[in-house]
Amino acid sequence: MVNVKIQHDCKDELNGVELRATPARIALMHLLETTDRPVDVQTMISFLEKKGIQADPATVFRIVNMFTEKGLTKQIQLQEGKSRYELAAQNDHHHLVCTKCGDIQDISDCNIEVLEKEISLKKKFRVTSHSLEFFGICNDCQKKTS
Repeated sequence: MVNVKIQHDCKDELNGVELRATPARIALMHLLETTDRPVDVQTMISFLEKKGIQADPATVFRIVNMFTEKGLTKQIQLQEGKSRYELAAQNDHHHLVCTKCGDIQDISDCNIEVLEKEISLKKKFRVTSHSLEFFGICNDCQKKTS
């Protein structure tokens, strides 16, 4: 299956949530739209530097916090002592995290909806969000240790 990302005008998306479309914000939206894994702030800073856009770490933190507050991104914690971010509009998915090399892969074929329904029925608990990450050793790292 081919994963096709639909491109659109980031300015419209930013304006739609009442954020000014600055060069740094547009560039970070583009980065988040074109990457296939959650991105940390240091990666965002490096990306902006490569694009010739000046933004100190505090500015980048403010931008991603605004994106998250406005519902454009969601924050991901992968037990590594830092936050990562990805677009909130992505299809529901979870992550496979290699504890050797740090590779992160999306996994979308979990039947989490079934579990949420069971929780609702059995526990009378309405799930409003969830986070699920799997930690282990990726195929490449397994081959290196064999």
